[in-house]
Amino acid sequence: MRLRAPQLQELLTPGLRCVAELFEKKNYELRIAGGAVRDLLSGVTPQDIDFATTATPAEMKEMFTSAGVRLINNKGEKHGTITARLHEQNFEITTLRIDVVTDGRHAEVEFTTDWQKDAERRDLTVNSMFLGLDGTLYDFFNGYEDLKSKKIRFVGRASERIQEDYLRILRYFRFYGRIAEKPGDHEPTTLQAIKENAKGLAGISGERIWVELKKILAGNHVSHLVQLMYELDIAQYIGLPLDGNLEEFATVTKNIQNLSPKPMTVLTSLFKGKDDVTNLDLRLKISKEEKNLGLFLVKHRQELTKAVGPEPLRPYQDFLMDSREANTNSRIFELLKYQGEEQLLKEMQEWTVPTFPVSGHDLRKMGVTSGKEIGTALQQLREEWKRSGYHMDKEELLSCLKR
Repeated sequence: MRLRAPQLQELLTPGLRCVAELFEKKNYELRIAGGAVRDLLSGVTPQDIDFATTATPAEMKEMFTSAGVRLINNKGEKHGTITARLHEQNFEITTLRIDVVTDGRHAEVEFTTDWQKDAERRDLTVNSMFLGLDGTLYDFFNGYEDLKSKKIRFVGRASERIQEDYLRILRYFRFYGRIAEKPGDHEPTTLQAIKENAKGLAGISGERIWVELKKILAGNHVSHLVQLMYELDIAQYIGLPLDGNLEEFATVTKNIQNLSPKPMTVLTSLFKGKDDVTNLDLRLKISKEEKNLGLFLVKHRQELTKAVGPEPLRPYQDFLMDSREANTNSRIFELLKYQGEEQLLKEMQEWTVPTFPVSGHDLRKMGVTSGKEIGTALQQLREEWKRSGYHMDKEELLSCLKR
C-alpha cells in the first residue's frame, strides 16, 4: 500500500529532500523505520524519526563528506548509525542489521542489505515496518493489520525476542497501554513467554527499567498492567514491593484519570511505607525529586486531607505556609491528584500564596528591641494571621500585639 498522509508531506523538509537525493545518486535505499512509521500510520506526526538504509556506515561517511555535509556525534557508528546535519536538522540513519550475538542486554550486529532480516530483529510487529519517502509501506509481519486491530504482538516467537533483550517485556506493556483498546486482550502464549523470562529483568539496569516504567504509568490500562506484572512475577525484579497494595493502586489510578500526575504519584499508591520508596530507589536510581515526592505522599496521604466545612483547602494551605521546603507547592498538587480532588486541585493552583504583612522592622518601630522577643512575637502574629485565614492586614496584627 501507499500512504498519502499529510503528516508524511510535513516530514519532507528541504533537509530530508537533500539527504534523499544523495542516497538516490549512489543507489542506496533509504526508508523511514520503526516508531515513526507506526505514528504516521496512526495519523500522528512523529516526534523522532529514524531512518534505515542499505548503505554501510563507511559508505555513508564517504558520501556525506564528499558532499560537504556535517557529521555529528559518532557514538552510534559501531552500531551502524550515522548522524548528518543539513538545513538545521539532524538525520539519524542506521544501516540494516542482523543480530549475531545477544546476551539479553546488548547485541553484536553485522550489516545486511536485506530489509526483512532487519525487520526480524525488531521487537513488536507494530514497530517493525518501513516506509519509503514516496509513501510505500514495507510490512513483513502484518504490523499494519495489528495496528488497525490494536493488537500488540512480538515479531516471530515471543520468547526469542525477549531473550535478545529482556527490557522488551516492559516495552510490550508500554505499547499495550498505548495502543490496545481494552485491558486483558493478550495472547496466552505471549504472557507465558513473559512469565518464563521475567527473571531476565534482574540483569537490566535500573535506569533503563525506570524509563519504560514511567511510560507505562503514563499510558492506559495502568491498573491492569501493573496487576499483570505481579501475576507474571515481574514486580520483584524491577524494584516493586512484593506485597504491593494493588487495591489502593486501583483506586488511585481511577482518581488520577485526566489529572496528568507524575509517574511517581501513581506508583506510590503501591507502597505501604517509606521502605518501599527506598527499595525502589536502590533498584531504579530514581531522581532525588522523585524519591522525595514518594516519601512525601507516603507520609501525608492519610492525615493531610480536606477539611469539613466551608474551607476545605485550609489544611493544605496551612501546611504550605508552615513548610520551609522549596517544592512543597508541587507536592501538594500531586497529593490532591492522588486523592482525586480535582476541584480542590484547581482552586489550590489558582491560590496565590499570601505574604506575611509584618516584619521585625515593624516591631522595632513599636519598641520591641530584643531579638528573642521579636522572634516570639512574629511567631504569635503568624499564628493569629493563620487563624484569620491569612486575611488580617498589618494594622490589625499590630493592634493584637498592643493588646
